[in-house]
Amino acid sequence: MSLFRLGPHRFARGIHRNVSADGIVDVSETDGVRALHIDSDTIQSAMRLNAPHDLELTYTRGMMMFLLFYPQARKLLLLGLGGGSIPKFVHHYLPEHTIRTVEINPQVITIARSHFQLPDDDARLQTTEADGIVYLREHPGEFDVVLHDAYGGQGLPEELGSQTFFDTCAEALADDGMLVVNLWGSDKQFDARRQRIERSFEQRVLVLPTGHPGNIVVFGFRRTPSDMRIATLRENAKKLQATLKIEFLEFTERLRDHNRRTPSRLLIGTQ
Repeated sequence: MSLFRLGPHRFARGIHRNVSADGIVDVSETDGVRALHIDSDTIQSAMRLNAPHDLELTYTRGMMMFLLFYPQARKLLLLGLGGGSIPKFVHHYLPEHTIRTVEINPQVITIARSHFQLPDDDARLQTTEADGIVYLREHPGEFDVVLHDAYGGQGLPEELGSQTFFDTCAEALADDGMLVVNLWGSDKQFDARRQRIERSFEQRVLVLPTGHPGNIVVFGFRRTPSDMRIATLRENAKKLQATLKIEFLEFTERLRDHNRRTPSRLLIGTQ
């Protein structure tokens, strides 16, 4: 979920509204970009109509930085579907990966398929209507990466930012696993939630500000990656950028600028 809202000078054409006991889900279009809104005008997800498999919102591209630190990851879990941008990207561009998505709101699943080109389930992509907390508890040690972007119209639900929740995320990961969380930098709960992630991952955490409008991606590591040299990260980022057309090099520099480091390497945990 992005903090970005349409300014008054931009015309958003509403193309769909679904009202139910689960809330109001709207779909709009502006300048060739289709957007999903849940119970507010905040953009939950976006898709450029002429590039439906690409990641339109900057923070979603930042969440893909797990590939820089954990290239051998294969089993991904996404909490919060939105318009399905991340599972579509993984399904289309990362053929060696599988991704399961857990979404509690059935309306969102329906609209992701009808208006945002989310594919039907297959051997590599599964979308499940379920409570993410319960699902995590039922799958300990199963996933290489858990990506957390489960926002509602009023932001991140309190129970999805608690210490117990982040502990549960850590327990759902394999020994080398990673948690990737989208947080709002302007949220008054940001520092508390970041600190909870640090406790769940024994301080093995990096933060990545993704620029406008203030989304900050937080990475939690079950184990410290073997090579945190900045030169190595830049080299690998350059290769990923050439393949996936995501600004991995720019994100690497932001990691360097916003985390503890020596002149030659990033520091996490007790380093």
